[in-house]
Amino acid sequence: MQSKSPSDSLTIMTELVLPNDTNLFGNLMGGRLMYWMDIAAALSAQKHCNAPVVTASVDNISFENPIKLGNVVHMEARITRAFNTSMEIHLKVWGEDLTQQYKYKSNEAYYTFVALDPNRKPRPVASVLPETAEEKKLFDGALRRRQLRLILGGKLHPDDAAELRALFVKD
Repeated sequence: MQSKSPSDSLTIMTELVLPNDTNLFGNLMGGRLMYWMDIAAALSAQKHCNAPVVTASVDNISFENPIKLGNVVHMEARITRAFNTSMEIHLKVWGEDLTQQYKYKSNEAYYTFVALDPNRKPRPVASVLPETAEEKKLFDGALRRRQLRLILGGKLHPDDAAELRALFVKD
């Protein structure tokens, strides 16, 4: 299987915040934004592996700035690293006030997806070949983030997380 560049999976999604998308304060509801983010991340994962995918995990999502009614939401998703059957996708989210003509960061997050074969079983995915400095930084950090996710999910014992141990323990 041939490696792919993160740019091959780039997915940009744009949505307009309508009244049905907002809470009592006129801000985009977090659940609606997470729904849109999941779609953008899934499309990015599917572009990488050319197969159906399912969401395996979502890392911490912190909302830095609310997105107001009538503003535009821009989501940018791309793969950071692929493992055996799973892929980590990084999302950046911005709001844009078209009338005032400014963009602002809303949040970012990491999603993990698993590729499925026709029998809905996990299948191998192509590796990622980062090209830019930012892509290389995200690629390098992906293994540590994966180990942390596995520890928190009870699938990896902390003593077996070599990448994380190296950050805290000098042998």
